[in-house]
Amino acid sequence: MIRLEGIYKNYWQGKNEVRVLKGIDLRVREGEYVAIMGPSGSGKSTLMNIIGALDRPTSGLYFLDGEDVSTLEDDELAEIRNKKIGFVFQTFNLLPRMTALRNVELPLVYAGVKSSVRRKLAMESLERVGLADRANHRPNELSGGQRQRVAIARALVVSPRILFADEPTGNLDSRTGDDILALFHALNESGATVVMVTHEQDVALHARRVVHIRDGLISSDKPIVPDQGITESES
Repeated sequence: MIRLEGIYKNYWQGKNEVRVLKGIDLRVREGEYVAIMGPSGSGKSTLMNIIGALDRPTSGLYFLDGEDVSTLEDDELAEIRNKKIGFVFQTFNLLPRMTALRNVELPLVYAGVKSSVRRKLAMESLERVGLADRANHRPNELSGGQRQRVAIARALVVSPRILFADEPTGNLDSRTGDDILALFHALNESGATVVMVTHEQDVALHARRVVHIRDGLISSDKPIVPDQGITESES
C-alpha cells in the first residue's frame, strides 16, 4: 500500500540547507500496524508528513496504492487525503465552538456530502468510538480521552484506507492512553492500516512492527512477536 524509494527531504534555514531525510526506503502492506520511532530531530515527523501527503519529498518516489504521489500538486494531494487517509494528532485539533458531531462532520463538508448524509455518517462514527451520547458536547465539555476519541471518529468518518496517528497518547494519562491504543488495535483487527509515530517504547509495542529512524535514515525495522516484544532480526 505504501512504498517509499530513496526519499530525501531538505529544508532551508536562511542560507543553510538542512538535510532531514537522507534516503528512506520503506514499504507498508495493507492491514499492517506500524509504529515509527526516533529521537527528537530524527526525521520521524517529516516522514509522517510525506507519507500522509501533507508534504512532498525533495527527491525520491512515493507510491500510495500504486499511484506515484511524490510529484502531485496541492489540490491533488488534498484529494488523496480526503479519500484515503485519516489523521489523529496529539493535540486533537478540534474546533472549540463546534459540537463533537459537527467536528466529526467536517471532512464530509470538505468532500461535498449533503447535510443529512453527513449527520448520519458522523453519528455512526461517534458510535464506533463509544461517544454517541456526547455528540452535542463541545470539546471543553469532554475529557482528554473523549476528545481524542472524537478526533479518531473524525478520522474514520470518510472510511480511510490508512489511519495515521502522530503521538496520539502524548497528552493523555496512561490509563486513557491504553484505551485509545485498544481502539487502534480494534480498528487494525477490522482491516485498517495503521501507521503511528511515537517516542514511547511501551506505546510502540502495541503495533505489529517498529521502524526506528535516526539521523534521517531507517536504523532498524523489526516485527513484534506477541508476548515476546521486538524480535532481534533487522532489515
